[in-house]
Amino acid sequence: MGVEGIGARVTRKEDKRFLTGKGRYTDDMTVPGMKYAYFVRSPYAHAKIGNIDATAAKAMPGVIDVLDGKQLQADGIGNLICGWMIHSKDGTPMKMGAWHPLAVDTVRYVGDAIAIVVADSSGEARDAAEAVVIDYEQLPTVVEAVAALASGAPQIHPEAPGNLIFDWQIGEPDATDKAIAAAAHVTEIEITNNRLSPNPMEPRSTLGIYDSSEDHYTCYTTSQNPHVARLVMSAFYNVAPENKLRVIAPDVGGGFGSKIYIYPEEIICLWASKKTGVPVKWTSDRTEAFLTDAHGRDHVSKVKMAFDANNRITALKVDTIANLGAYMSLFSSAVPTYLYATLLSGQYDIPAIHANVRTVYTNTVPVDAYRGAGRPEATYLLERTMETAARELGVSPAELRRANFIRTFPHQTPVIMNYDAGDYEASLNAAMQAADWNGFAARRSQSEAKGKRRGIGMSCYIEACGIAPSAAVGSLGAGVGLWESAEVRVNAVGTIEVLTGSHSHGQGHETTFAQLVAGRLGVPIESINIVHGDTDKVQMGMGTYGSRSGAVGMSAVVKALDKVEAKAKKIAAHLMEASEEDIVIENGELKVAGTDKSVPWFQVALASYTAHNLPSGMEPGLKETAFYDPSNFTFPAGCYIAEVEIDPDTGETDIVQFVAADDFGNIINPMIVEGQVHGGIAQGIGQALLENVQYDENGQLLTASYMDYAMPRADDLPSFKLSHQNTPCPSNPLGIKGCGEAGAIGSPPALINAITDAIGHNKLTMPATPMKVWQALHPAH
Repeated sequence: MGVEGIGARVTRKEDKRFLTGKGRYTDDMTVPGMKYAYFVRSPYAHAKIGNIDATAAKAMPGVIDVLDGKQLQADGIGNLICGWMIHSKDGTPMKMGAWHPLAVDTVRYVGDAIAIVVADSSGEARDAAEAVVIDYEQLPTVVEAVAALASGAPQIHPEAPGNLIFDWQIGEPDATDKAIAAAAHVTEIEITNNRLSPNPMEPRSTLGIYDSSEDHYTCYTTSQNPHVARLVMSAFYNVAPENKLRVIAPDVGGGFGSKIYIYPEEIICLWASKKTGVPVKWTSDRTEAFLTDAHGRDHVSKVKMAFDANNRITALKVDTIANLGAYMSLFSSAVPTYLYATLLSGQYDIPAIHANVRTVYTNTVPVDAYRGAGRPEATYLLERTMETAARELGVSPAELRRANFIRTFPHQTPVIMNYDAGDYEASLNAAMQAADWNGFAARRSQSEAKGKRRGIGMSCYIEACGIAPSAAVGSLGAGVGLWESAEVRVNAVGTIEVLTGSHSHGQGHETTFAQLVAGRLGVPIESINIVHGDTDKVQMGMGTYGSRSGAVGMSAVVKALDKVEAKAKKIAAHLMEASEEDIVIENGELKVAGTDKSVPWFQVALASYTAHNLPSGMEPGLKETAFYDPSNFTFPAGCYIAEVEIDPDTGETDIVQFVAADDFGNIINPMIVEGQVHGGIAQGIGQALLENVQYDENGQLLTASYMDYAMPRADDLPSFKLSHQNTPCPSNPLGIKGCGEAGAIGSPPALINAITDAIGHNKLTMPATPMKVWQALHPAH
């Protein structure tokens, strides 16, 4: 292994431009004649739209035009769709309500777009938007998931009676009920998973450009998957034929899932560019982001976990109501179903599982994938239940988990998943040792002597990444395949370009993908460029989400490298008059094993393009493409332990220790992996202690700024103790499992378990703010 190859702590290549302010984001893009857009949005959560009067707005300085939904509809632009079909348990398809990019007759959440103003400057567009006069007829609202299902609740979409989108189940209901009835002990708990706003550092932005001379569209956008954006906008939204639409996602400043989807703004800016004859750019401000970016989580669940007399789990029954907001976003239906309920076995050997999931419409922002996407909800539910069961049974939470671990692989769960590899006890032991678990009682006594409460909690998580194979997800309702593509281009002087369908928005792909190639071919990492994010440059690919870039994206690169290496060895063998089987690649040279004969890498590359002396029948050039479709998901897992100290006078929680022991399989760059874990834990701490999207009864968002939505700050976070265990994944050529979401999955239950341990009871919901903790400690008040 070279110092720049797999396993090396290589500093990120891309950071030079980011740290020096040279990044190129969508809002940095300018083209001749570009104008600016501002959206007229509904101030009401539910209302009929009457007359729209834009006369005064159109007369204002700098205004090019004001366009509305009826014009958009007349031009044949389609509605936004959900791309994953779910059927209810009675066989009926999900009830997808119409989502017009610009609302035509009804608005269904505060921030629903109604019209677009195009003007010479963003300020002029904003001023004109305020001059658009709209008549509204307000309608009743509902914002809570459980309330949306109540008799007489306001009807959000005519397509979904009673606001029910689907009523879906997985597992074995009869076997589960039978096991619960026969159990020695049953733990019952209600779990709420709070709604979150994703808050990437870069707000969403798009620049739509229509070229009338070529009848061609270009869309710059903050997307995690530009090819999927192009596919959906051409095939479903009728914006333009695919060959007439280029989508470019340049540098993207974070996504966390919220930039997977197609939003109305991309569609509208492209359409508006054609209507007005000018390029149209829109960039969200932070309040717009709170109002319109897809939210995450928002589940309410009832759980029953059954145990036999030996404290072995015999069954798990879950009933969940998931809030999907006002409309179904692109992958929203998959999150509370196949990304959630299929992980309810966790790390445990549970013979019988049944989960029922009902999804509902409310007058709130649409809900879709947010870092972890279903996996955090499943882990929080399972690990809070396990901790509660241990307290009820009077046993160590660590030993209860240990007694129920899956120990043989592959392991088929009752909820579809087939775990391929793991060693859960190794992570548990590593975490307990790092946390000095056995020394906790002494530390608790020390805290009590100071008048403080101390608690410790753990969480053993598992997640499914690299969602695949395509045939399997297709059978479950996915509208697209989940393979990945790569092209490896070796230039005539030996430099290399890797074109990947994956997309980097903070993950460090320009470094890790280059490390893979450098280690394989023995060439300097500086000679390797990673190209992504442009549908005119890169072959069709499926983008980045669900920790798939390593396991799926890099595996596609490996397949392309296999072909490049095979051809390079043929050329080298021909040049050195040796057997192809004797050629090895070392330190940038192709050598004849056991001899001193060699040719440098650049010479083989040059020979492939001069084509003066190639093996008979060989085509010139050294460039290969590959597509990789995984045979199974990957299953990262680990154990997290949080230790907290609470001031009973204020309810303030101090995280005095946080330990993370993860099994990500083989690791390309440990430094980047550690950064991913740090970021994930920070977001998990945010959910557990601080963050919560809150609406009032009229559907007004009360947390639409950082004054009201509490993000974690540096002094909210402890130093993290990290360790890595390794059971390589057998389902891909690199043995990678994925690391991007683990921290956000494992940390919330560990923290809430620690806090409830400290306060001595379970009556606490996320976020555990100082006020909530104080009230839990002083229920009489």
